[in-house]
Order: sequence, then C-alpha cells, then structure tokens
Amino acid sequence: MKLQKITPSRRRELKPGECIREGGIIVTKLENGDERWSLEFMYLGKRKKTLLGRKSEGWNGTKAVEARDQARSDIREGLDTQPKGRRVPMQLSELASWYLAEMEASGGKNLRRKKLQIERRLVPHLGDLIVDGITEEHIGRYKQDLIESGLAPATVNRDLATLRHVWSTAVRRRKLRRAPCAIPKLVEPEGRTVVLSDEQCDALIEAAKRDSHPYLWLFVEFGLNTAMRSAEIVSARFDHIDWDNRRLYLPRAKAGDRTQPLTNSLVEMLRAERESRPDPDGWIFPSSLTATGHVNEFNGPFKRAVKAAGLRADLITPHVMRHTAATMMVAAGMSLPAVQRVTGHKTLTMLMRYTHIADRTVDETVSALDRSLRSRKAG
Repeated sequence: MKLQKITPSRRRELKPGECIREGGIIVTKLENGDERWSLEFMYLGKRKKTLLGRKSEGWNGTKAVEARDQARSDIREGLDTQPKGRRVPMQLSELASWYLAEMEASGGKNLRRKKLQIERRLVPHLGDLIVDGITEEHIGRYKQDLIESGLAPATVNRDLATLRHVWSTAVRRRKLRRAPCAIPKLVEPEGRTVVLSDEQCDALIEAAKRDSHPYLWLFVEFGLNTAMRSAEIVSARFDHIDWDNRRLYLPRAKAGDRTQPLTNSLVEMLRAERESRPDPDGWIFPSSLTATGHVNEFNGPFKRAVKAAGLRADLITPHVMRHTAATMMVAAGMSLPAVQRVTGHKTLTMLMRYTHIADRTVDETVSALDRSLRSRKAG
C-alpha cells in the first residue's frame, strides 16, 4: 500500500518534534534534521509499539509499510513474542550482553574471542541500532568500515559469524522472533595452508613437553596424531575411548557425532596418562577454572611452545596441526574417503587442497633424493 499522508513533500515540511501518522506508521522529525520511523497500532486486540529506525539508517515509507504488515502477520499467526509491558525496543548492545552471559553460563566455545569481537567492533559500530531494524545496508556499511580500517576479509567474516551466532542463539531461546536480515560474507582470498615438516613436528612436541602447562604435550600429540579440531580435542573424555578398537567417540563434533580413529602410539600415551589421573573416566584435559570442567583452549601455551621451538608464532596455530596430519595421510597414499573418515571433514571437496600440498611434499622429497644421489656420484 502506498502511503497517502506520509509523503516526501510533507516530511520535508515537518519541524523538529513534529510527526505524521498514517495506518499505524509514525514518522517524526528530529532536531538534527533526521527522521525517526516507528509503529504504533492496535490489531486483533493487541497493541504494537515498536521503534523501527532512522532515515539515516535506511528507513523509508516502503520499509515501514513492510514492517507494519509483517507485524500484523505475526500477530495473526501468534508469533508476536514481544514481552508484555515492554515499551523500549531492544538495541543490539543489549542483545549482545545477553548473548555473552548465556554463552558464559552454558560454557560456549571461543568465548574470549567472541567477547573481544563484540566489545571492540560489533557494539561500537552497531550497538545503538534497534535489532528488529537492522538491515543488510547496516551490515554492508559495517563491512566497508572495517575493510577501510585495514582489517582483512577473513577477520571481518569472523565478526559476522559471531553476529550470526548471536541472532541464531536468540531465536532458538525465543529472545528474538527471527533474524533481522541476512549476513552475506566477504569473499576471502585463498590463504596459505601451513604444514609442518617432520623436524618441526619433533621440535614442537619437545617444546610442549618442556612447557609449564601440564597437558600441552598431550594436546600437541593429539593434534598431530589425529587431525582433530582443537575444540574436539579439549572436550575428549577417557570414558569415550574404545581401547580395544582404538576409537574415540565425539558426541559434539562440528559435523555431528562421530567416532575418531586413534593411532597405536596415542592410545598407549592415553593409557599411561589415565593411570595417573584421579578421575580415570573423566575429561582428558580437566580444568577447575572453566564452567565446562575441561580446558577450553590452548592458544596461549601453544604459542609459547611454537616460539620455544624456534617456529613462527604468526603462522603456526593449533589448526596447523590438523593441516599437517591431513597432508601426511594424503602424501602417504591414503584415499580421500579414508582421510575424511579420520579428519571428520563434511565433504571430499574440502580435502582436495591437501592433495596439492601433498604433491609439493612428494616433489620436495624427490628433489632431495636427487640432490643426495648427485652428491654421492660426485664424491
């Protein structure tokens, strides 16, 4: 429906503080010349009062009509979940605070990183916006501002993933009716996949054994022996191990529950470690300092070990162990379906990059062999 009263010419004539009402839509002129769009109407016995946003944020008559019609549809279908008595629409800063509290109470993953993303960038840029009024235009400006500030597309995408999780969590727990809008990702340039050599693996293991963290060495052994994700490793339990068949059950893996094959050497390490533990059936990486009862991440200790091993801490993260183990399996001649069974990748396509890396590894090995034979002949 086209608005008859709220026209561009009448909006320009408004003085600060004045408003026009039509069909449950209100537009008010602000002191700075901007316009505030809102809804206020009765429908099927329910009163709806919602602040939509400002003209400077992209709101206009067309969007206001769509928002009003959607609000009426939600009331008809019983989806209007705004708490009784609530008159102040929720800002993103409020939703973000609720989300962080929920994640801390439930032992959410990567909480420290998400808190930094929310407090340093998401809230300063978007916190004052009404959640229901956030549009793809807002998200687009946010991405552009961060790119212009010098951040990489991958960093911006991690922020957007966190915002997406804020919304999905709020919807699941009935804090929001639906996500306000889609959040398109930025295209990321194909990054370099770092793989450790045998010598670097040995140096990292030795450095981890010397580190002050009592479980870092076992975390590194896990990563290099299984190609498991860090979150899967830290949440592993002794009572989830099938010792005879060398399998570890992962009830909350990224791609769903699965069974992780273990190497003989890792199983022997775990047997010996289990015998020394006061809780032989509990967490393999226990912690009394976390809500989950286990270590949530090894980023700090791992970085120490990388530096102590003489390696580059800016390139080598815990995820590099996963790249390394997967590449070793492909280079050893394992089929991609077999490697997928070990690594837990969702698709074979995601494993294809390791075939190229493995080819380079084989080429380097053959080149080394060629140099060795030539030097032997020359001698």
